[in-house]
Amino acid sequence: MTSTETPTHSNRLADETSPYLLQHAHNPVDWYPWGEEALERARAEDRPIFLSIGYSACHWCHVMERESFENEQTAELMNANFVNVKVDREERPDLDAIYMDAVQAMTGSGGWPMSVFLTPAGKPFYGGTYFPPQPRYGIPSFPQLLLAVADAYKNRRGDLEEQAQRLTEAIGRTGSLSASGDAPGEEVLSEATARLLQYFDEQYGGFGDQPKFPQPMTLEFAMSQYRRGGDADVLHIAEHTLEQMAAGGIYDHLGGGFHRYSVDRIWLVPHFEKMLYDNAQLLRAYLHAWQIDRRPEYRQVVEETVDYVLREMTAPEGGFYSAQDADSEGEEGKFFVWTKEEIEAVLGKEEADLLGGAYGVTPAGNFEGKTILNVKRTAAEIAEQTGAEAEAIAGRLAAAKQKLFLTREKRVKPERDDKVLTEWNGLMIHAMADVGVVFGRADALEAARAAASFILAEMSQENGFLFRSYKDGRARFNAYLEDYAAFGRGLVALYESTFELRWLAEAVRLTQIMQGQFADEAGGGFFQTGIAHEELVVRRKDFIDNAIPSGNSMAAELLLRLAKLTGNDAYRSEATRIFQIMASAMAQQPTGFGRLLSALDDLLSPSQEIAMVGELADLRTQLLLQEVRRHYLPHSVLALKEPGEESPLPLLEGRSLVEGQPAAYVCENYACRLPVTSIEALRTAVVSGQWSVVSSQ
Repeated sequence: MTSTETPTHSNRLADETSPYLLQHAHNPVDWYPWGEEALERARAEDRPIFLSIGYSACHWCHVMERESFENEQTAELMNANFVNVKVDREERPDLDAIYMDAVQAMTGSGGWPMSVFLTPAGKPFYGGTYFPPQPRYGIPSFPQLLLAVADAYKNRRGDLEEQAQRLTEAIGRTGSLSASGDAPGEEVLSEATARLLQYFDEQYGGFGDQPKFPQPMTLEFAMSQYRRGGDADVLHIAEHTLEQMAAGGIYDHLGGGFHRYSVDRIWLVPHFEKMLYDNAQLLRAYLHAWQIDRRPEYRQVVEETVDYVLREMTAPEGGFYSAQDADSEGEEGKFFVWTKEEIEAVLGKEEADLLGGAYGVTPAGNFEGKTILNVKRTAAEIAEQTGAEAEAIAGRLAAAKQKLFLTREKRVKPERDDKVLTEWNGLMIHAMADVGVVFGRADALEAARAAASFILAEMSQENGFLFRSYKDGRARFNAYLEDYAAFGRGLVALYESTFELRWLAEAVRLTQIMQGQFADEAGGGFFQTGIAHEELVVRRKDFIDNAIPSGNSMAAELLLRLAKLTGNDAYRSEATRIFQIMASAMAQQPTGFGRLLSALDDLLSPSQEIAMVGELADLRTQLLLQEVRRHYLPHSVLALKEPGEESPLPLLEGRSLVEGQPAAYVCENYACRLPVTSIEALRTAVVSGQWSVVSSQ
């Protein structure tokens, strides 16, 4: 439908802000958003609820809409037999998590679009994912399913309600998990690492076969274990995977940034959507890999991905957008792929042949007759084969890619989901703050500041609580555990990048809200929803990392970081209870607990605090800061005060310049060396950890 056409149908989704829900606002289906109006109608008319959950960048969500939800006959079946509810999983992760647990329990797998049938009380009794318009591969058609469920609800009501009750009890069990025993020790890290080595795809990197997901949290854990024990095999897990992804089609070689995942084992053919959370986490993974071994290709990925985020995913008023679609002009990947002839028309034959040899361009293509660019030969390899200078080849390839990029910019771009989510922004604020100071990207650091300021100004409620989502001037939905934890962690990173105390103060304030609203004081850990949240069929705790870290893993990381910076050991104690709940599962399923395992590694490692005194504008101070930041120091925190400034942080109490020079105090568990003023001495202190003189300063 064009913007000038009058829609034939409209439903209640027309009043929503979610781009995903608005995409369905003119379906013939009588859609409701989740809320009391829909639930009350289901109760009043004793109708089952059909709940459809998806997100705007989901390719198969669009397919099911075109095939079923835009079909008049299918819509008639839905409207006659069900109260139909649409949910954007990105706005309502609580509903998504509850009903995804149910679908996985019923079918053994899950995904989106998610299709779930509920009793009027909201209890699930049947579900699945995508259903085709005609029977296919043993899957019933969606109309067949609708008729079968409606018949069962009418004629076998007791059986369905019994099943719904059993399912609801099963999916609510995470809420009763509680801390017991001692905090897990290094044996958990050792077992998890050993299992990672078993799961690792030695040939292509990553874990498992296909489809293959980036899993940056698992790669971060591998790097932290290399830091712990120096095992090159563990580092190889991370580096080989990062290299293979950066060379594959999952990476956008013209515009920067990563697509969602690869449908194959070799990282070649992606699902073409780009998600903010993937790129935030991968930015930090490649940054940390660069800090370990300084490979220029890692820095290139980071710089190009930052450019992509600033260009495509940053709102003018501050805040980062959520996603870009996989489809454009109705075709998946159309924006990103090329024919050999298209490339020659832009570059000419000679440069097209050079780029084609480097990026795997062939007449037949590698994706539906077209080519997804992927690295086949590096500039150095081409130079060795041709006798040319590698630097010259690299320059020609860069110029050719820029020409293709500018040409691609004239194409119809994929739709962008321009809502701002607190959690995802927290992840990107963290990444941009870190990249900004390590690589001297003032634009990245400023974008992090702007996003943090935007959320605090536009996505805060009158009582100081946070909203989850913002779009078109409307902030909506009570924030979840993952919003507070991710945004709080982003604010801490912003403090360590700028040393502006307001960010740390806000992180502490929001952490206090998180503790008051979400903590399970009796059992330990945190619930996903707060005390002030609407009552759902279950109140669950989330520990397992999926594409985004679990709320409890981010909460543990935030608490441990604050414990080091503030000296408040109560934070550490609360984090420890999370590890007690998950000790066994973490060791046995490391790919599901990467972020929590990294946090556990932080708990079990010596705590290094680096306190600096100096004027930020002083070049000597900047050089000391650069020395700290160029190293991979996952267990270190960094604080600074200007000379004569009073700081509320115990770590900075009593610190001063040394003979008028900026100084660094390197401490372990608040026992500190004598201050150092030279880069060489600082390097020795933070990297080697060998102490010559220890004081209790």
